[in-house]
Amino acid sequence: MYSYIIMLSTHDPASEIGPVPGGQAFAAGVLKAPSPPPPGAPLRERLQGLLWPLVILLGLVSVGVLGARNVSANLAAAGMEIDFSFLWQQAGFDVSESLIAYSPRDTYAYVLLVGILNTLAAAAVTLVLASTIGLVVGIAMTSSNWLVRNLARLYVELLRNLPKLLIVIALYVALVRGLPHIKAAWTGPFGAMLSNRGLALPSPVIGHGGLLLALAACLWLVGWAFWARAVKRHQDATGQRRPVALPVLVAGLALYAGLILSGLAQIGWSVPKLTGFNVSGGMGLSLQFAALVLALSVYHGGQIGAIVEGGILATSRGQHEAALALGLSRLRTMRLIVLPQALRVITPPLGNQYSNLLKNTSIALAIGYSDLLSVVSTSVNQTFRPIELMTLVALFFLTANLLISAGVNWCNHVFRIRGR
Repeated sequence: MYSYIIMLSTHDPASEIGPVPGGQAFAAGVLKAPSPPPPGAPLRERLQGLLWPLVILLGLVSVGVLGARNVSANLAAAGMEIDFSFLWQQAGFDVSESLIAYSPRDTYAYVLLVGILNTLAAAAVTLVLASTIGLVVGIAMTSSNWLVRNLARLYVELLRNLPKLLIVIALYVALVRGLPHIKAAWTGPFGAMLSNRGLALPSPVIGHGGLLLALAACLWLVGWAFWARAVKRHQDATGQRRPVALPVLVAGLALYAGLILSGLAQIGWSVPKLTGFNVSGGMGLSLQFAALVLALSVYHGGQIGAIVEGGILATSRGQHEAALALGLSRLRTMRLIVLPQALRVITPPLGNQYSNLLKNTSIALAIGYSDLLSVVSTSVNQTFRPIELMTLVALFFLTANLLISAGVNWCNHVFRIRGR
Protein backbone atom coordinates (compact mmCIF):
# COMPACT_ATOMS: atom_id res chain seq x y z
CA MET A 1 0.00 0.00 0.00
CA TYR A 2 1.39 3.34 -0.98
CA SER A 3 1.60 6.28 1.38
CA TYR A 4 1.95 9.79 0.06
CA ILE A 5 3.91 12.68 1.52
CA ILE A 6 3.22 16.21 0.36
CA MET A 7 6.56 17.83 -0.35
CA LEU A 8 6.87 21.60 -0.49
CA SER A 9 8.96 23.07 -3.22
CA THR A 10 9.72 26.45 -4.66
CA HIS A 11 9.59 25.13 -8.24
CA ASP A 12 6.96 23.39 -10.31
CA PRO A 13 7.75 19.66 -10.60
CA ALA A 14 7.47 18.34 -14.09
CA SER A 15 6.25 14.95 -13.08
CA GLU A 16 5.39 12.72 -10.18
CA ILE A 17 8.28 10.89 -8.53
CA GLY A 18 8.08 7.16 -8.97
CA PRO A 19 8.36 4.42 -6.38
CA VAL A 20 11.46 4.31 -4.27
CA PRO A 21 13.09 1.41 -2.43
CA GLY A 22 10.98 0.14 0.39
CA GLY A 23 7.79 0.04 -1.63
CA GLN A 24 6.80 3.64 -0.87
CA ALA A 25 5.95 6.29 -3.39
CA PHE A 26 6.16 10.03 -3.04
CA ALA A 27 3.87 12.52 -4.65
CA ALA A 28 5.25 16.00 -4.84
CA GLY A 29 2.68 18.67 -4.43
CA VAL A 30 3.31 22.36 -4.62
CA LEU A 31 1.92 25.17 -2.47
CA LYS A 32 2.44 28.35 -4.39
CA ALA A 33 2.43 31.74 -2.76
CA PRO A 34 -0.68 33.64 -3.81
CA SER A 35 -0.09 35.91 -6.75
CA PRO A 36 -0.21 39.60 -5.95
CA PRO A 37 -3.67 41.11 -6.45
CA PRO A 38 -4.13 43.25 -9.51
CA PRO A 39 -4.08 47.03 -9.05
CA GLY A 40 -7.28 48.31 -7.46
CA ALA A 41 -8.35 44.92 -6.11
CA PRO A 42 -8.16 45.87 -2.40
CA LEU A 43 -10.41 48.89 -2.98
CA ARG A 44 -12.86 46.77 -4.97
CA GLU A 45 -12.92 44.13 -2.23
CA ARG A 46 -13.52 46.76 0.42
CA LEU A 47 -16.39 48.23 -1.59
CA GLN A 48 -17.90 44.76 -2.02
CA GLY A 49 -17.63 44.21 1.73
CA LEU A 50 -19.41 47.50 2.41
CA LEU A 51 -22.18 46.91 -0.12
CA TRP A 52 -24.55 44.82 1.99
CA PRO A 53 -24.09 46.84 5.21
CA LEU A 54 -24.87 50.00 3.23
CA VAL A 55 -27.94 48.41 1.68
CA ILE A 56 -29.19 47.28 5.10
CA LEU A 57 -28.48 50.70 6.61
CA LEU A 58 -30.32 52.49 3.81
CA GLY A 59 -33.24 50.10 4.26
CA LEU A 60 -33.43 50.79 7.98
CA VAL A 61 -33.19 54.53 7.45
CA SER A 62 -35.94 54.37 4.83
CA VAL A 63 -38.22 52.40 7.15
CA GLY A 64 -37.52 54.89 9.95
CA VAL A 65 -38.28 57.90 7.74
CA LEU A 66 -41.49 56.35 6.45
CA GLY A 67 -42.56 55.46 9.98
CA ALA A 68 -41.84 58.97 11.24
CA ARG A 69 -43.80 60.52 8.36
CA ASN A 70 -46.72 58.17 9.00
CA VAL A 71 -46.77 59.01 12.72
CA SER A 72 -46.52 62.73 11.99
CA ALA A 73 -49.40 62.55 9.51
CA ASN A 74 -51.61 60.63 11.94
CA LEU A 75 -50.86 63.09 14.74
CA ALA A 76 -51.61 66.03 12.45
CA ALA A 77 -54.93 64.44 11.49
CA ALA A 78 -55.79 64.16 15.20
CA GLY A 79 -54.78 67.77 15.85
CA MET A 80 -51.63 66.79 17.75
CA GLU A 81 -47.92 67.27 17.18
CA ILE A 82 -44.64 65.98 18.60
CA ASP A 83 -43.54 68.41 21.30
CA PHE A 84 -40.96 67.94 24.06
CA SER A 85 -41.70 71.21 25.87
CA PHE A 86 -43.73 69.32 28.49
CA LEU A 87 -40.44 68.07 29.95
CA TRP A 88 -40.01 71.42 31.70
CA GLN A 89 -43.45 71.32 33.33
CA GLN A 90 -44.00 70.31 36.95
CA ALA A 91 -44.31 66.54 37.33
CA GLY A 92 -46.66 66.57 40.31
CA PHE A 93 -46.13 62.99 41.47
CA ASP A 94 -43.79 61.32 43.94
CA VAL A 95 -41.44 58.36 43.52
CA SER A 96 -40.83 55.59 46.01
CA GLU A 97 -37.07 56.16 46.19
CA SER A 98 -34.43 58.34 44.61
CA LEU A 99 -30.66 58.62 44.66
CA ILE A 100 -30.92 62.41 44.39
CA ALA A 101 -33.20 64.88 46.15
CA TYR A 102 -36.61 64.95 44.47
CA SER A 103 -40.01 66.50 45.15
CA PRO A 104 -43.28 66.54 43.14
CA ARG A 105 -42.56 70.18 42.28
CA ASP A 106 -39.65 69.12 40.05
CA THR A 107 -40.00 68.82 36.28
CA TYR A 108 -40.64 65.79 34.12
CA ALA A 109 -37.06 66.00 32.85
CA TYR A 110 -35.81 65.76 36.43
CA VAL A 111 -38.03 62.79 37.29
CA LEU A 112 -36.74 61.03 34.17
CA LEU A 113 -33.22 61.62 35.48
CA VAL A 114 -34.30 60.05 38.79
CA GLY A 115 -35.58 56.99 36.92
CA ILE A 116 -32.39 56.72 34.87
CA LEU A 117 -30.20 56.86 37.99
CA ASN A 118 -32.35 54.24 39.74
CA THR A 119 -32.10 51.98 36.69
CA LEU A 120 -28.33 52.39 36.46
CA ALA A 121 -27.91 51.77 40.21
CA ALA A 122 -29.87 48.51 40.06
CA ALA A 123 -28.02 47.44 36.91
CA ALA A 124 -24.58 48.24 38.36
CA VAL A 125 -25.14 46.29 41.59
CA THR A 126 -26.70 43.40 39.69
CA LEU A 127 -23.80 43.33 37.23
CA VAL A 128 -21.27 42.86 40.03
CA LEU A 129 -23.32 40.22 41.87
CA ALA A 130 -24.27 38.29 38.72
CA SER A 131 -20.66 38.27 37.50
CA THR A 132 -19.46 36.97 40.87
CA ILE A 133 -22.14 34.27 41.00
CA GLY A 134 -21.46 33.30 37.39
CA LEU A 135 -17.71 33.03 37.97
CA VAL A 136 -18.15 30.80 41.02
CA VAL A 137 -20.81 28.64 39.37
CA GLY A 138 -18.84 28.33 36.12
CA ILE A 139 -15.74 27.15 37.96
CA ALA A 140 -17.85 24.77 40.06
CA MET A 141 -19.32 23.23 36.89
CA THR A 142 -15.81 22.15 35.87
CA SER A 143 -14.96 20.77 39.31
CA SER A 144 -13.74 17.21 39.70
CA ASN A 145 -16.07 16.81 42.68
CA TRP A 146 -19.24 15.06 41.50
CA LEU A 147 -21.54 16.74 44.04
CA VAL A 148 -20.25 20.28 43.47
CA ARG A 149 -20.32 19.89 39.70
CA ASN A 150 -23.87 18.58 39.57
CA LEU A 151 -25.25 21.06 42.10
CA ALA A 152 -23.83 23.90 40.01
CA ARG A 153 -25.29 22.40 36.84
CA LEU A 154 -28.67 21.97 38.53
CA TYR A 155 -28.59 25.64 39.55
CA VAL A 156 -27.84 26.76 36.00
CA GLU A 157 -30.45 24.55 34.35
CA LEU A 158 -33.11 25.54 36.89
CA LEU A 159 -32.57 29.30 37.09
CA ARG A 160 -32.02 30.10 33.44
CA ASN A 161 -35.19 28.24 32.44
CA LEU A 162 -37.48 30.14 34.83
CA PRO A 163 -39.18 33.41 33.80
CA LYS A 164 -37.45 36.46 35.26
CA LEU A 165 -40.79 37.97 36.27
CA LEU A 166 -41.68 34.87 38.29
CA ILE A 167 -38.34 35.00 40.12
CA VAL A 168 -38.61 38.68 41.05
CA ILE A 169 -42.23 38.40 42.25
CA ALA A 170 -41.47 35.26 44.28
CA LEU A 171 -38.47 36.91 45.94
CA TYR A 172 -40.42 40.08 46.69
CA VAL A 173 -43.29 38.16 48.31
CA ALA A 174 -40.79 36.07 50.31
CA LEU A 175 -39.05 39.20 51.60
CA VAL A 176 -42.29 40.97 52.53
CA ARG A 177 -43.72 37.95 54.34
CA GLY A 178 -40.50 36.61 55.80
CA LEU A 179 -39.03 39.77 57.35
CA PRO A 180 -40.34 41.19 60.64
CA HIS A 181 -42.52 44.28 61.07
CA ILE A 182 -40.79 47.62 61.45
CA LYS A 183 -41.50 47.64 65.21
CA ALA A 184 -39.71 44.30 65.59
CA ALA A 185 -36.92 45.02 63.13
CA TRP A 186 -33.72 43.03 63.31
CA THR A 187 -30.89 45.26 64.50
CA GLY A 188 -27.21 44.95 63.69
CA PRO A 189 -23.97 46.75 64.49
CA PHE A 190 -23.71 50.52 63.99
CA GLY A 191 -27.49 50.92 64.04
CA ALA A 192 -28.29 48.79 60.99
CA MET A 193 -31.92 47.61 60.85
CA LEU A 194 -33.69 45.06 58.66
CA SER A 195 -37.48 44.79 58.40
CA ASN A 196 -40.24 44.42 55.84
CA ARG A 197 -39.70 48.10 55.07
CA GLY A 198 -36.17 47.45 53.84
CA LEU A 199 -32.59 47.66 55.06
CA ALA A 200 -31.39 50.78 56.90
CA LEU A 201 -27.63 51.40 57.13
CA PRO A 202 -25.47 54.16 58.59
CA SER A 203 -24.27 56.61 55.96
CA PRO A 204 -21.35 59.06 55.89
CA VAL A 205 -22.12 62.77 56.06
CA ILE A 206 -19.47 65.01 54.53
CA GLY A 207 -19.03 68.41 56.14
CA HIS A 208 -16.51 70.94 54.91
CA GLY A 209 -13.69 69.85 52.63
CA GLY A 210 -15.81 67.68 50.37
CA LEU A 211 -14.02 68.91 47.24
CA LEU A 212 -10.67 68.17 48.86
CA LEU A 213 -11.80 64.62 49.67
CA ALA A 214 -12.94 64.09 46.08
CA LEU A 215 -9.58 65.34 44.80
CA ALA A 216 -7.79 63.00 47.21
CA ALA A 217 -9.88 60.09 45.90
CA CYS A 218 -8.88 60.90 42.30
CA LEU A 219 -5.20 61.13 43.25
CA TRP A 220 -5.50 57.83 45.11
CA LEU A 221 -6.92 56.09 42.02
CA VAL A 222 -4.16 57.53 39.83
CA GLY A 223 -1.56 56.39 42.36
CA TRP A 224 -3.10 52.90 42.36
CA ALA A 225 -2.74 52.70 38.57
CA PHE A 226 0.91 53.85 38.65
CA TRP A 227 1.76 51.45 41.48
CA ALA A 228 0.14 48.50 39.66
CA ARG A 229 2.13 49.33 36.53
CA ALA A 230 5.37 49.62 38.51
CA VAL A 231 4.72 46.26 40.19
CA LYS A 232 4.13 44.65 36.80
CA ARG A 233 7.38 46.07 35.39
CA HIS A 234 9.27 44.84 38.46
CA GLN A 235 7.76 41.38 38.11
CA ASP A 236 8.62 41.22 34.40
CA ALA A 237 12.21 42.25 35.14
CA THR A 238 12.94 40.15 38.24
CA GLY A 239 10.19 37.53 38.42
CA GLN A 240 9.30 38.69 41.94
CA ARG A 241 5.73 39.77 42.61
CA ARG A 242 5.00 42.57 45.05
CA PRO A 243 1.61 43.16 46.71
CA VAL A 244 -0.61 45.69 44.96
CA ALA A 245 -3.84 46.17 46.91
CA LEU A 246 -2.54 46.26 50.49
CA PRO A 247 -0.03 49.15 50.12
CA VAL A 248 -2.55 51.17 48.13
CA LEU A 249 -5.30 50.66 50.72
CA VAL A 250 -2.96 51.59 53.57
CA ALA A 251 -1.86 54.72 51.69
CA GLY A 252 -5.49 55.69 51.03
CA LEU A 253 -6.50 55.26 54.66
CA ALA A 254 -3.47 57.25 55.78
CA LEU A 255 -4.32 60.04 53.31
CA TYR A 256 -7.93 60.33 54.47
CA ALA A 257 -6.96 60.07 58.13
CA GLY A 258 -4.46 62.88 57.64
CA LEU A 259 -7.05 65.14 55.99
CA ILE A 260 -9.60 64.52 58.74
CA LEU A 261 -7.21 64.77 61.70
CA SER A 262 -5.69 67.98 60.33
CA GLY A 263 -9.14 69.57 60.14
CA LEU A 264 -8.96 70.13 56.38
CA ALA A 265 -11.98 67.86 55.87
CA GLN A 266 -14.80 66.53 58.02
CA ILE A 267 -16.76 63.29 57.80
CA GLY A 268 -19.59 62.34 60.16
CA TRP A 269 -22.03 59.46 60.32
CA SER A 270 -25.81 59.44 60.16
CA VAL A 271 -27.19 56.49 62.14
CA PRO A 272 -30.72 55.19 61.35
CA LYS A 273 -33.27 55.55 64.16
CA LEU A 274 -36.80 54.23 64.53
CA THR A 275 -39.33 57.08 64.72
CA GLY A 276 -42.90 55.80 64.86
CA PHE A 277 -43.49 53.54 61.89
CA ASN A 278 -40.61 54.95 59.88
CA VAL A 279 -36.83 55.07 60.00
CA SER A 280 -35.03 58.40 59.99
CA GLY A 281 -31.36 58.99 59.29
CA GLY A 282 -28.85 56.80 57.55
CA MET A 283 -29.43 55.35 54.12
CA GLY A 284 -32.08 52.84 53.15
CA LEU A 285 -32.38 50.04 50.62
CA SER A 286 -35.98 49.20 49.77
CA LEU A 287 -37.32 45.67 49.44
CA GLN A 288 -38.19 46.44 45.82
CA PHE A 289 -34.56 47.25 45.06
CA ALA A 290 -33.34 44.16 46.95
CA ALA A 291 -35.83 41.83 45.22
CA LEU A 292 -34.95 43.21 41.77
CA VAL A 293 -31.20 42.94 42.33
CA LEU A 294 -31.39 39.44 43.82
CA ALA A 295 -33.72 38.13 41.12
CA LEU A 296 -31.65 39.43 38.22
CA SER A 297 -28.42 38.37 39.94
CA VAL A 298 -29.42 34.73 40.38
CA TYR A 299 -30.97 34.60 36.89
CA HIS A 300 -28.08 36.15 34.99
CA GLY A 301 -25.61 34.44 37.33
CA GLY A 302 -26.79 31.13 35.87
CA GLN A 303 -26.41 32.46 32.33
CA ILE A 304 -22.92 33.79 33.02
CA GLY A 305 -22.00 30.52 34.75
CA ALA A 306 -22.70 28.61 31.54
CA ILE A 307 -20.56 31.12 29.61
CA VAL A 308 -17.67 30.78 32.07
CA GLU A 309 -17.87 26.99 31.88
CA GLY A 310 -17.66 27.15 28.09
CA GLY A 311 -14.64 29.43 28.26
CA ILE A 312 -12.84 27.13 30.69
CA LEU A 313 -13.58 24.04 28.60
CA ALA A 314 -12.32 25.88 25.50
CA THR A 315 -8.90 26.18 27.13
CA SER A 316 -6.51 23.42 26.16
CA ARG A 317 -6.44 20.54 28.61
CA GLY A 318 -2.67 20.57 28.33
CA GLN A 319 -2.61 23.95 30.08
CA HIS A 320 -4.21 22.37 33.17
CA GLU A 321 -1.86 19.41 33.12
CA ALA A 322 1.24 21.56 32.64
CA ALA A 323 0.26 23.80 35.56
CA LEU A 324 -0.36 20.80 37.81
CA ALA A 325 2.98 19.33 36.73
CA LEU A 326 4.66 22.54 37.88
CA GLY A 327 3.09 22.10 41.32
CA LEU A 328 0.44 24.81 41.06
CA SER A 329 -2.74 24.27 43.03
CA ARG A 330 -6.10 24.13 41.26
CA LEU A 331 -6.97 27.61 42.50
CA ARG A 332 -3.72 29.15 41.24
CA THR A 333 -4.02 27.21 37.99
CA MET A 334 -7.49 28.62 37.46
CA ARG A 335 -6.49 32.17 38.43
CA LEU A 336 -3.14 32.43 36.66
CA ILE A 337 -3.39 30.04 33.71
CA VAL A 338 -6.92 29.11 32.72
CA LEU A 339 -9.11 32.17 33.32
CA PRO A 340 -6.79 34.67 31.55
CA GLN A 341 -6.99 32.50 28.43
CA ALA A 342 -10.71 31.80 28.85
CA LEU A 343 -11.45 35.55 28.88
CA ARG A 344 -10.91 35.63 25.12
CA VAL A 345 -13.83 33.22 24.72
CA ILE A 346 -15.96 34.59 27.56
CA THR A 347 -15.89 38.30 26.71
CA PRO A 348 -18.16 38.48 23.60
CA PRO A 349 -21.15 36.52 25.03
CA LEU A 350 -20.63 38.23 28.38
CA GLY A 351 -21.31 41.57 26.68
CA ASN A 352 -24.65 40.22 25.46
CA GLN A 353 -25.56 39.19 28.99
CA TYR A 354 -24.72 42.64 30.33
CA SER A 355 -26.90 44.26 27.67
CA ASN A 356 -29.78 41.90 28.51
CA LEU A 357 -29.26 42.59 32.20
CA LEU A 358 -29.70 46.33 31.70
CA LYS A 359 -32.85 45.85 29.63
CA ASN A 360 -34.30 43.34 32.08
CA THR A 361 -34.36 45.96 34.85
CA SER A 362 -37.66 47.05 33.30
CA ILE A 363 -39.43 44.21 35.15
CA ALA A 364 -39.05 46.38 38.26
CA LEU A 365 -42.40 47.91 37.30
CA ALA A 366 -44.09 44.72 38.55
CA ILE A 367 -42.95 45.24 42.16
CA GLY A 368 -43.13 49.03 42.38
CA TYR A 369 -39.47 49.99 42.04
CA SER A 370 -39.13 53.48 40.55
CA ASP A 371 -36.96 52.69 37.57
CA LEU A 372 -37.06 54.58 34.27
CA LEU A 373 -39.98 52.61 32.83
CA SER A 374 -42.00 53.13 36.02
CA VAL A 375 -41.68 56.93 36.03
CA VAL A 376 -42.26 57.02 32.27
CA SER A 377 -45.47 55.02 32.68
CA THR A 378 -46.76 57.52 35.25
CA SER A 379 -45.66 60.44 33.08
CA VAL A 380 -47.50 59.03 30.05
CA ASN A 381 -50.73 58.79 32.06
CA GLN A 382 -50.41 62.45 33.07
CA THR A 383 -49.10 64.06 29.89
CA PHE A 384 -50.56 61.82 27.15
CA ARG A 385 -47.18 62.01 25.40
CA PRO A 386 -46.34 58.33 24.83
CA ILE A 387 -44.38 58.83 21.60
CA GLU A 388 -42.03 61.44 23.02
CA LEU A 389 -41.46 59.57 26.28
CA MET A 390 -40.98 56.16 24.67
CA THR A 391 -38.55 57.74 22.22
CA LEU A 392 -36.49 59.01 25.15
CA VAL A 393 -36.58 55.56 26.77
CA ALA A 394 -35.43 53.95 23.52
CA LEU A 395 -32.60 56.48 23.17
CA PHE A 396 -31.45 55.79 26.73
CA PHE A 397 -31.31 52.02 26.31
CA LEU A 398 -29.76 52.34 22.86
CA THR A 399 -27.03 54.64 24.15
CA ALA A 400 -26.37 52.48 27.23
CA ASN A 401 -26.12 49.29 25.17
CA LEU A 402 -23.82 50.95 22.64
CA LEU A 403 -21.54 51.97 25.52
CA ILE A 404 -21.60 48.40 26.86
CA SER A 405 -20.76 47.10 23.38
CA ALA A 406 -17.89 49.58 23.08
CA GLY A 407 -16.53 48.49 26.46
CA VAL A 408 -16.75 44.82 25.52
CA ASN A 409 -15.00 45.49 22.21
CA TRP A 410 -12.21 47.30 24.05
CA CYS A 411 -11.82 44.38 26.47
CA ASN A 412 -11.82 41.97 23.55
CA HIS A 413 -9.04 44.02 21.96
CA VAL A 414 -7.02 43.92 25.19
CA PHE A 415 -7.50 40.17 25.69
CA ARG A 416 -6.74 39.20 22.10
CA ILE A 417 -3.78 36.96 21.31
CA ARG A 418 -0.85 39.17 20.40
CA GLY A 419 0.15 38.94 16.78
CA ARG A 420 -3.35 38.17 15.51
